[in-house]
Amino acid sequence: MTVAPVSDNVLRTGTEVQLKLSEPLSTKGKKLRVGQHFQLSVLEAVSVGGNVVIPVGSPAVGEITEVRNKGMWGKSGHLTASLLHVSVNGRQIRLNGTFDDKGVTGTAGVVAAVAFVPVVGFFTTGTSAQIDAGTQIKGFVGEDVPLVFAAAQSPKPLEVPVAVPAVQVAAPSAATPTIGSAPNQN
Repeated sequence: MTVAPVSDNVLRTGTEVQLKLSEPLSTKGKKLRVGQHFQLSVLEAVSVGGNVVIPVGSPAVGEITEVRNKGMWGKSGHLTASLLHVSVNGRQIRLNGTFDDKGVTGTAGVVAAVAFVPVVGFFTTGTSAQIDAGTQIKGFVGEDVPLVFAAAQSPKPLEVPVAVPAVQVAAPSAATPTIGSAPNQN
């Protein structure tokens, strides 16, 4: 059995991809849902062998995997999201990575309020989870991607037509002998 040598033209699993969130994510308003997709974009180009394979600005997609809205008794909001893929030249490259945010709990306020007026703790809530647009997210390539680089071709040389210089040729006169002809004998 012959084993082919490992090629260096592969975008390897685990290669880091720096992304930024294109839209804010928040549990405020209770509109965020599990399974909801959101947009990101590539923040730094990813190169293999000196060739850019994932350019800056390439679109990426993530998905909300967990949502907990803020609630009574100081419960804070929480959201968890995972990265799905980045699109390059019509191809989706799978990404790995998760991130989350948790709002601030209002537990201390609840404990203090309950000590004086027990009903107040029922109305005290934590804060919503919030991740702003532009937030940097680190992801990783989730699959080996074989690459084929087009051979670099030198530009075709410019073809310039050679202009034939116009030479004034005088018509031979009867008095001027032409080369290769006998003198005029009249």
